[in-house]
Amino acid sequence: MRFACLGSGSRGNGLVLESVNTRLLIDCGFSLKETQRRLSQLGLEPAQLNALLVTHEHGDHIRGIARLADRFDLPVWATRGTAAFIDCRSDVNVINSHKQFMIGDIEISPFPVPHDAREPCQFVFKHRHLRFGMLTDTGCHTPHIEAQLQDCHGLLLECNYDSDMLADGPYPPSLKARVGSDLGHLSNAQAAQILESVMHPKLQQIVIGHLSEKNNTPDLARGALSAVMGLETPNVCVASQDEVTHWRTLD
Repeated sequence: MRFACLGSGSRGNGLVLESVNTRLLIDCGFSLKETQRRLSQLGLEPAQLNALLVTHEHGDHIRGIARLADRFDLPVWATRGTAAFIDCRSDVNVINSHKQFMIGDIEISPFPVPHDAREPCQFVFKHRHLRFGMLTDTGCHTPHIEAQLQDCHGLLLECNYDSDMLADGPYPPSLKARVGSDLGHLSNAQAAQILESVMHPKLQQIVIGHLSEKNNTPDLARGALSAVMGLETPNVCVASQDEVTHWRTLD
C-alpha cells in the first residue's frame, strides 16, 4: 500500500491512497485543472481513480469533488451530513461513521471527529496486514480517536498551529478562538499527545499535515512530534500546501 498528498492546508487538501487493485482520492479541495496537474506529478490521471471519499464539507476539502466526480464518472462516499453539500450527478454513497465498508480490496473504517462541520469523519484504511490512518480537522483528541489509530503503519497527522504563534499572530480574536476550540484544529502539542498514545515499533511513515501558514512552522511541528518518539523513529515529512508529497510506501 502507498499514499501521497496532493497538498495539505487551508487552501486545499487531497490524499491519494492505493493498494494492489484499488486507488482512492480522499478529499479534493482544488480546482479540476489543478487536481489533474497534481495527479499527473504522481503519474496518474483522474480516470484511474476508483472512488472519492470526503471527510467534511469545508471548501478546502470538498471544493473540487463534484466537478471531478461528474467529469470522470467517479462514485463519492461521505457521511449523510457531508453528502448534503455534494451536488453532482455521480453516485453519492452515504456512509455510517461507525461502520466499516469496502471499496475494492481496501477496508475502510470511518470514525467521527470533533470539528465545526455537519458530520465530519476521518478514516483508517486497511489492506492485507497494513493500516493507514488519517487525522486532520479535529479540535481535540478523544479516547475513541486514539483507539481507532492504534497499530497503524502509516499516519497523516494534523499539526495545525503552535499555541504561542496563534496567540500572538494576526488572526482576529474570533478566529483564534475558533481554531483553538474543541471544534477547531489540533495544535502541535495535541498532535504530540495523540502520537504518544498510538506510537509503536511498526509505525513506518508519518506525514505532518494541515499546517497553518501563519500560526506554525515545519520545524516547530517536527520538534513537537520528535519529542515523543523513541530511538527507532519512523520516516517523518511535512506535507506542503503548494507541492505534492510524493509516494510513500508501506510494507
